[in-house]
Amino acid sequence: MAVQKAVVLLSGGLDSTTVLAMARAEGFACYTLSFDYGQRHRAELEAAERIAQRLGAAEHKVIRMDLASIGGSALTDYSVAVPENAGEGVPITYVPARNTVFLSLALGWAEVLQARDIFLGVNAVDYSGYPDCRPEFVAAFEGLANLATKAGVEGDRFSIHAPLQNLSKAEIVRAGIRLGVDYSMTVSCYQADSGGLACGRCESCVLRAAGFAAANIVDPTHYAKKSPQWVD
Repeated sequence: MAVQKAVVLLSGGLDSTTVLAMARAEGFACYTLSFDYGQRHRAELEAAERIAQRLGAAEHKVIRMDLASIGGSALTDYSVAVPENAGEGVPITYVPARNTVFLSLALGWAEVLQARDIFLGVNAVDYSGYPDCRPEFVAAFEGLANLATKAGVEGDRFSIHAPLQNLSKAEIVRAGIRLGVDYSMTVSCYQADSGGLACGRCESCVLRAAGFAAANIVDPTHYAKKSPQWVD
């Protein structure tokens, strides 16, 4: 019997790495997909490449695009500062339509590969208020995938998997540790330096550190400096 294929969106961060480990544990041949979209740093792309190799991806692909030309986010516009405190509503670190674009390209690759499963690491519990991380979005995109593709209309349906959707960050960390994930390889910081060292101050760093603390697991994150009191 042929091994079932899956496309896994891999940013190089904690969540997407955990999802890759989960898909692999389910027996999928994983085709990992990253995006060089004009984000602030390349450290996460370098991390994604290392992780894909370490976790035995069948193929790792990087698609380049220029979302920075659209702007509208602190992650793609250097004139907008990355906030250090969560505010009300959708934060400025939201990249307009990012997950919709990423999933659309993942869907195209999946159809070419004759894969019918796509995994992504969105989370609706410890997330930053992004509208494209909600269960409603994932369900809606799955419906679109089966309307907009040759495979879908011929009855060979796609499934969009978001296994972290209802997990806390601590539960995600514990799940990854059980699967042997080495989180020291991952980069989650919104403004990591060229060596992948985390700032320890942005919302992504705070959520990540809190997750390790709540899981009672030593935080292996590489920080540029250890000034925040919650950093070990």
